[in-house]
This record gives sequence, structure tokens and C-alpha cells, in this order.
Amino acid sequence: MFNVSTIELSAEALRNNLSFIRKAMQPGTKLCSVVKGNAYGHGIGTFTSLAQRLGAGMFAVYSASEAFELKKQLTNGAAIYIMGDVDGHALDWAVEHDIAFNVFERNRLSQALHAAKAQGKKAQVHIEVETGMHRTGFPMADLPEVLELCRANPERIELKGICSHLAGAESRDNRLRIDAQKARFQEAVAIAELHGQPTGLRHLACSAGILNEPDTVYDMARVGILHYGFWPNNETRERYTKQHGIVGDPLMRVIRWWSRVMSITTVPAGGFVGYGNDFQAQTETRIATIPMGYAYGYARSLSNTGHVLVRGRKAPVRGIVNMNCITVDVTGIEGVEKGDEVVLIGTQDGNSISVASFGDLSDQLNYELLTRLPHSIPRVVVEKHP
Repeated sequence: MFNVSTIELSAEALRNNLSFIRKAMQPGTKLCSVVKGNAYGHGIGTFTSLAQRLGAGMFAVYSASEAFELKKQLTNGAAIYIMGDVDGHALDWAVEHDIAFNVFERNRLSQALHAAKAQGKKAQVHIEVETGMHRTGFPMADLPEVLELCRANPERIELKGICSHLAGAESRDNRLRIDAQKARFQEAVAIAELHGQPTGLRHLACSAGILNEPDTVYDMARVGILHYGFWPNNETRERYTKQHGIVGDPLMRVIRWWSRVMSITTVPAGGFVGYGNDFQAQTETRIATIPMGYAYGYARSLSNTGHVLVRGRKAPVRGIVNMNCITVDVTGIEGVEKGDEVVLIGTQDGNSISVASFGDLSDQLNYELLTRLPHSIPRVVVEKHP
């Protein structure tokens, strides 16, 4: 009750986005909801509970620590899949709790076998192959031996899937690289079939993949940013909506982040606002102070460039974004008073501040801005989109 800001998650928006995603995917494709990075800043507990209520049944995280937090939130029946970091005791924990994870090197496969023996349960693994991302994944030459090791240990290894990760499906500039990845992944699947090893779920596509590269959609797609109502980039939005004759934006932003006016002051002509000389009022200016600064996720790079919504109108940030507050110009907005709602991201009275424009202003990606939102900000679910 004493928080300086609140993040609202719209059930209506998420329902809309899930419907859009399922229509974009091939019929029968399994949806894996990516909730790494604190569900892209939306709050992993609040978001996944809402997503599960709306029909999502599988959630991907990056690390065992995220999986540990997520497991506390989910009800029976939802699956958790770790795409990245899980080693040592964390791997034992994952096997014990039937949590699937990627295996992309020999040492991890060996650890998975030992953990399965120690726990008396099968390790649920997805074999990740290197197709061109050059980050993690078995080289193609190692794949026959890896598959044979899995086949030879059916009491310890349950092969849940074979996968890889696309390196830039959101841009035509990566055309040659993506085409090469597609070919290599097809080769990996063929090798598995040649060795008589069931691959489980074949998965390569991400959000950009299902929209721009539909032939990368196999048995499952790992979808992140689209859930939250954002496009991977403007190019993807323009390509997809033009191709399908869509007018307007079919996605709805799930997040709405707001605070309140803490105080109002009048600055005389010639007066400076905040620290230093970064903003000087040319005429008498009405300034509202909002208890939101870079310590609470509002980027310092938005100094003198960002905007917020007050009474449904855009108010520009004036002066330097401080650690704990920002100052905005409300001169032309009639009736602003202490306690008024201030929207930092989202909609108010028919106007909106998007993370896309927020990101453009601060030279950061949607992904980065969202995941930097502090965990301490309370997240609450609202049924209707504002």
C-alpha cells in the first residue's frame, strides 16, 4: 500500500494475444510460453498464474533459479522447461521435480545421467544442436554419439525434444544466416530419425520465427515477446500485417505502469528545473514531481526526452531523471493536482505511452526496458484493458 508505482496486467490483453499467437502458428503446434527475465518484467508469478488460467500449459525459463521461483506459483499440470543455466545441485533438483532442461554439451549430459541415477528418476532433456547461433549446442558431428547415449540409457534419459535457436529471424538482413540454420536443423532431425531415436518435440521457432519464418514451426514454438503485446521489431510488424491484410495493431499491451503526482510547483521564466542546467524554463512553467526515478526502473536516459500521461495528455519530462523522482511539464494540462494518476507505460483516457516509443527515446530495446523493471514493484491483474 506504500509503493510509489504499480504494474497492472490486463487479462483481456493476454487473452487477445494468446488467440493471435495460436492463429499464427500451424494447427497442432504446442505453445511454450517464455517467461524468463521475470516474465519480461511483467512479474513471473503474477503473469504465469494469469497465463495458466487462460490456457497456457508450458513455461520456459532461462535458469534453474527462475524455475525454482516459478514452481512456487504454478498449479498442478503445468510444465517447466529450463533453456539455459542448470548445473550441480540445481540439476539434481530439476530431475527430482520432473523439470525438463536443455542439454548442449557432453558434461551436462553426463551430469544428467548421474542425477537421474541419484534421484531414481528419468532426466527429461531437450537436445540442443548448434545451427549457427554459436552460443550453446552440440556440433552436428557429435549428434550421433549423443543420441546413441540417450538411446542406450532409457531408464535414465527421457528425450523430450530436439531444438536450436534462431539468430535474428526478425530481420531480412539475416536471410542467409537463417536459411542456413533451417537447413542444419533439418539435418539434425534427419540424423535422429536415421538412428531410430524418437526426437520428442522438435522446436526452433521463436516469436519472430512464427511470424516471419513459418517453416521453422515444427511441433512446438517458444514464444516470448508476443505474449506481452509487443512485436520483435517494427520490421516484423510491418511485414506480417501487410502480408495478412491486417489494419492496425492486432496485439494488446498486457502491461500498464502508473504512479501519481507527488507535488506541483511553478517555475518562473529563466528558472532551472532539477540538478544542473539541463532544463531552463523559457516562460512560467508548471512542474509536477512524480516519485519515480532510475532506482525504480525509469531510465536516466529519458531525461528531457521521455513523456508520461497525466489526465490523458502527454507531459514531457523536464530536467534530469533523478534516482527517486522525475519532473514533468504540466503547464498546458488543465486541472492537474496532487494525487492524479500518472501513466509511465500504457493507456490513459484514450492516449498511450508505448514501450516501443519509450525504447526509441532511450536507445534501448523493448526487451531491455521491460526486464529492468524492478521486482519490488507490485504486479496486479485487472480483467479489462483500460
